[in-house]
Amino acid sequence: MEIIESVLEKRDTLALLPTGGGKSVCYQVPALINEGFCLVISPLIALMQDQVNRLKQLDIPAECIHSGMHYNDVRRIADNTVHGAYKLLYISPERLQTQLFRDYMTEFDVSMIAVDEAHCISQWGHDFRPDYLKIAEARAVYPSAPVLALTATATGEVQADIEKQLLFKNAAVYKQSFARNNIFYTVHYSENKNGDTINSINKTCSIIYCRSRKQTEMVCKSMQQSGIAATAYHAGMMKEKRDDAQDAWMHNKAKVMVATTAFGMGIDKPDVRMVLHYDAPEHLEAWYQEAGRAGRDGKPSRAYTLYNSSDKKRLIESIDQQYPPEAYLRQVYQAVAEYLQIPSGTQPDQYYPFDLADFCRKFSLQATYAVHALKLLEREGLWTLTESVYNPATIQFIADRHTLDDLRYINPNLSYVTIGLLRMYNTIFHFPTMVRETAIARQLKMQKEELIPILEQLDKMELIAYNKPGEGPQLFFHHYRVDSRYLIIDLKRIGTLRKRHIARTEAMIAFLENTTECRERILLTYFGEKPVKDCGHCDVCQDKRVVKIDEKALRNELMERLKNHGISSIADLVATYTGAIKEAALALLREMIDDGVLYLGKDGRISIIK
Repeated sequence: MEIIESVLEKRDTLALLPTGGGKSVCYQVPALINEGFCLVISPLIALMQDQVNRLKQLDIPAECIHSGMHYNDVRRIADNTVHGAYKLLYISPERLQTQLFRDYMTEFDVSMIAVDEAHCISQWGHDFRPDYLKIAEARAVYPSAPVLALTATATGEVQADIEKQLLFKNAAVYKQSFARNNIFYTVHYSENKNGDTINSINKTCSIIYCRSRKQTEMVCKSMQQSGIAATAYHAGMMKEKRDDAQDAWMHNKAKVMVATTAFGMGIDKPDVRMVLHYDAPEHLEAWYQEAGRAGRDGKPSRAYTLYNSSDKKRLIESIDQQYPPEAYLRQVYQAVAEYLQIPSGTQPDQYYPFDLADFCRKFSLQATYAVHALKLLEREGLWTLTESVYNPATIQFIADRHTLDDLRYINPNLSYVTIGLLRMYNTIFHFPTMVRETAIARQLKMQKEELIPILEQLDKMELIAYNKPGEGPQLFFHHYRVDSRYLIIDLKRIGTLRKRHIARTEAMIAFLENTTECRERILLTYFGEKPVKDCGHCDVCQDKRVVKIDEKALRNELMERLKNHGISSIADLVATYTGAIKEAALALLREMIDDGVLYLGKDGRISIIK
């Protein structure tokens, strides 16, 4: 409520709300109260589409503009916006830079600007996107519109950068604690992840996160073979299959969703009792955001993470993978330009379909390294890689009425379809119109399999322009194409980002290997909070409670070790202990050193004082 009041008072506001904290309500309510409309900027196309559909179901006028949309569709939505048709307009950040959108900006009656996933504006964050830096330019067009920045994960440094980049003045900052008292955190070293997953998953609603599409399908199959009602979800699946999987999980027909991290954004399901990470995430920001999808209803839930030496090796190797040498970056830039057939000097701000697998195959590039090079060059502001976008079929008549009238004498079957199209869609003569082949077939009392060849034939005859439904990522090329030899790359900045990536990687590994410190205490400290006590609901805290330590026996055991081995380091002495016992052993050693029973040398080795 305080956040909503702050926005209604026209104050720039930064809201840090954990996953499931109700971020969308913070701008949807003011949008309905204020005159004009709220401009919502979000990088997550699927989430935008879901929210718009949900708002429409509630009879709240909303629309979205994102990459891959046809020019005429964008123009139609923009025209409607000018005439006050919507209360919320969702837009992907790169769209702010297109000339078409800029042409309309001064005509829009914007009451406020909401920036979702606001951590993307900070180059020190884990998901920096150069397009976000352009958001501040909109403030000059709408000087009286307050900005609401929303994020679930941001360190103190990133929070300060968000305020700076969005030109906040006297901002109101609202933070919910990152503590989640109802989630029990467990990290488990596992050399048998399949077995441990099957043993951990019960019949309650769960999400299993995997690192790759292939692994997602393998784990899902393993769950099903073990009698667990599971379904899979990843970006490589057709949209229809993804929708079916999500629907089955949402309605509890499948209790377990096995997915890549593409799944979960904007999913409003409060009764998830477990989130299991089959693979260790890259950093604590991602881990926390995904784990936070458990227990949104406040009831006891679990976040369970499996890891082993392979995960640690992968995390360490990610440093070189994500920050390849300069020569490789130039090679990938040149390959992209050739793949998309962009000549030098081509105008910027254009979309191109981009098939990563095909790209890597044609230029003999290893996908893992190529992906990170593409992302790093994206951070340099050269382009934007969008997520997989579903584009429905469109049809426009390009023949005149006289030609269509003659068609009924030449080919009655084709004429039957054209007449049906004209009756169903009144805009189909004026611009490409989104259609649903299934609905057309039903109206014409045909099978979809019969309809498609007829539409294709009409297209070949140049009577209609028929664009089949498609799905795939887009690359939005920002700049004038140059020769790769003259491409300016900020290597100093990349070096700084590499150091920060190393720090995040080390923090993630330390979190996984930790056996002595409360996990929530580690998390809160990482995100800039100052915890005053242990959480009591993580595996480390539980170990401390459960284990009853015989201090006298442990003291005698430590002394016996020293007698047998002579001089040892503290690390050697406690190497075989874990959890609370290890912590107790360290405390005893410090106590015996203070009491003069043991001597700690400058070289860090301990000996008995005789």
